[in-house]
Amino acid sequence: MNALVTGGGGFIGSALVHELVKTGYNVTSFSRSDYPELREIGVAVKRGDLSDREAVLNSCDGIDIVFHVAAKAGYWGSYKDYYETNVRGTVNIINACREKKIKWLIFTSSASVIFGGTDIEGLDESLPYPSRPLSDYTATKALAEQYVLKANCSSLRTLALRPHIVLGPGDKHIIPRVLAQAREGKLLQIGDGNNKTDISYIDNVVSAHLCSAKAIMNNPEVSGKAYFISNGEPVVIWEYINTILKKAGLESINKSVPVRAAFIYAALTELFHIIFIIRKEPRLTRFLVHELSQSHWFNINSARKLLGYNPGISNMEGLKKLIEALPKPGR
Repeated sequence: MNALVTGGGGFIGSALVHELVKTGYNVTSFSRSDYPELREIGVAVKRGDLSDREAVLNSCDGIDIVFHVAAKAGYWGSYKDYYETNVRGTVNIINACREKKIKWLIFTSSASVIFGGTDIEGLDESLPYPSRPLSDYTATKALAEQYVLKANCSSLRTLALRPHIVLGPGDKHIIPRVLAQAREGKLLQIGDGNNKTDISYIDNVVSAHLCSAKAIMNNPEVSGKAYFISNGEPVVIWEYINTILKKAGLESINKSVPVRAAFIYAALTELFHIIFIIRKEPRLTRFLVHELSQSHWFNINSARKLLGYNPGISNMEGLKKLIEALPKPGR
């Protein structure tokens, strides 16, 4: 079985590539950068930009299934950049699948595509897309997801996975950023600290992709749908963060700011960055205020029942593995 993984050098993509190789797939990675370490395990590494139709088309030669993982993430940047990668790039993937007669397409979406600024507690995939997305990232990922699901047909089966806050060894964004801000004394609790959030351990996310591949190949009923993916155990996010800080040799957060004050600060900071054309991401954005002060956890029964997904790594085990991978205090 020949598989293409877009974003094969990224956090999720790299973990998926390694597991696919172990499972017996012939894997091709498509990314903008070169990844010699993937070649060392027998992966064909192709370079290009998702917005380049011809490069995407060439990467799909001889492919049976596509795992479209690559995306422009983050909370800051121009809408055009997000659109080019997340929407136009996804359309290019869909068109390449059709032209190359690829049978299956699995899209790595995000649970944030349905964030609308209110608490989400145990809801399922019937939750609609918000009328006003909270960020350019979530807006373009939602558009991309809709294109993928609408492309589903008898000749090209598609589905979308919606993991939430993917953590684990190899994460170069979320936990390193939290630790950096804590070391600088810039990390403050937003709100009362009681909000619950779903966590998705990286091994569980990879497992969800493999389960999806098996399901979509054998059961057309699973296609054309989106599925929430998580560990299935929502955590009180600020308690979770404090545990990580303690194990990293840092002090727990003992200061908090009201949600309204944080939101005003974030809005003013964003405005400052826009006026003075500062490309660097603001310390705090309105999207992050929502993320860190509201509850976001989901019903994953659809993934369990239809995809055969079972989060094998619990929160406790995942946290232990994450902490073991952290740099030791003093290093």
